[in-house]
Amino acid sequence: MRFLLLPVILFCMAGHIYSQTSSTRYVAVQTAVLKSSTGFFASRVGELSLGDEVTAIRESGKWTQVSKGNLSGWVATTSLSTRRIVSSGSSATIGEYALAGKGFSRELEIEYRKSGLDFSIVDSMERLVIEAAELERFVTEGRLARGE
Repeated sequence: MRFLLLPVILFCMAGHIYSQTSSTRYVAVQTAVLKSSTGFFASRVGELSLGDEVTAIRESGKWTQVSKGNLSGWVATTSLSTRRIVSSGSSATIGEYALAGKGFSRELEIEYRKSGLDFSIVDSMERLVIEAAELERFVTEGRLARGE
């Protein structure tokens, strides 16, 4: 039994050390808000753009602590990629790159449009900007669970 316990302990320690090791990541969304701590309503300390190279310091739940130059903070882990995001010299927009990274392409959108789907409502929703303070007020006044 002792012989089995030692490899398990070493494996767990290696996983913990690995999760604390710095590594290079790339912003995989059009804009990623850099926060002072984990949590949606944490104060904003900066903004990162698609393709920005950052150093991942550590992960905590759904958040990754990163640094870029003199900026340091937390971003949603889903906003980052281990693969470098580079322009191919094509005429694709930043939004199209972001969609392609999620498996959605212009061709796929055209196929969906052929089936009679109307994306104008989705397009208008994507243009909406709701400030964090307004959203926090909505959550508080509605007595909704705050989540992470």
